[in-house]
Formats: sequence, structure tokens, C-alpha cells
Amino acid sequence: MFLYKIEIELEDASGQLIVLAETDEKAFETVDSQLERHYLKMPVLKSAAIVEKKRTATGAGYYVPHQT
Repeated sequence: MFLYKIEIELEDASGQLIVLAETDEKAFETVDSQLERHYLKMPVLKSAAIVEKKRTATGAGYYVPHQT
């Protein structure tokens, strides 16, 4: 299993999604379902790109700073 950091670009916003998946393909398959859980109305997804990939292990994680 891998921990993926995926950069998401929506029509009027952007963000990062952290996902646990077995393969790159399965990580991308979860993008829509994760967005559906966060938004009441599904936004238009312009792009999604893996920016980091780490093997899962105790203590594995990502720092995601606020953007102001």
C-alpha cells in the first residue's frame, strides 16, 4: 500500500488530497468519491496529478501548509 498526495484543480478552487491505495490507478479512482464526500454539489474537476508517493509505514504522512 502507498500513501499518495494528489494535487486537485477544480473549476474555481484547488487543493490536495491524501489517499491510501495499492496502485496509482486505484488512487486516481478514489478522487471522485473523495470529492463527492466533501462537496454537496460535485465540482468540475479540471485536473488531478500525483505529486508524492510513499510506502506506508508507521509515522508516514504529509505536511500540507495553509495557502493564504
